[in-house]
Amino acid sequence: MIEGIIGKKLGMTQLFKDNGTLEAVTAIEAGPCAVTQLKTDGKDGYSAVQLGFGIPKGTGDAKKKKSIETSFRHLREFTLENPDGAKVGDKVDVSLFKVGDLVDVTGISKGKGFAGVVKRHHFRGGPKTHGQSDRTRHPGAIGSTTYPGRVWKGMRMAGHMGSEQVTIKNLEVFQANPEKNLLLVRGAVPGARNGLVLIKKSGRSK
Repeated sequence: MIEGIIGKKLGMTQLFKDNGTLEAVTAIEAGPCAVTQLKTDGKDGYSAVQLGFGIPKGTGDAKKKKSIETSFRHLREFTLENPDGAKVGDKVDVSLFKVGDLVDVTGISKGKGFAGVVKRHHFRGGPKTHGQSDRTRHPGAIGSTTYPGRVWKGMRMAGHMGSEQVTIKNLEVFQANPEKNLLLVRGAVPGARNGLVLIKKSGRSK
């Protein structure tokens, strides 16, 4: 059984639960997707299903080809223990989920450009007294003397922030509407508005 779907983040809003509690939810346009390819242990060395989502860009030669892969803008794979139950052309939509399900959402975080250690790693910065007026947002010492005589790999320093793959786990499905291809999950998901996200059923149960 396929336990994932491709979607597009629409944004965040607020909704009231039946008990009057206000919840922040993220709206996702999830699907509809189509199975474009099957991966098997015998042929590919692993079992997975490839899904297609979105309308392709442009009107070039790629759209003129009669391949099912070129009919979609995005192609992503989802692991599948038993691919025998799926076939090319099958449709996958929001009906895969129901209210109360826990899902894992994967997306690309917002890019922040080059950032210092205070913003990137939440450093406190140096002391603001005793003449250190120019070290307020500096990281401090990053190495040592004779040993190891170099900067350790993975040292937290200034650099490019964001634009990384992030997965938020165990988000609760607040609402699932197959007619509008709309999925509402409780809380925030990674990425900017209109960013591509992958929604998978969580291994945990509520």
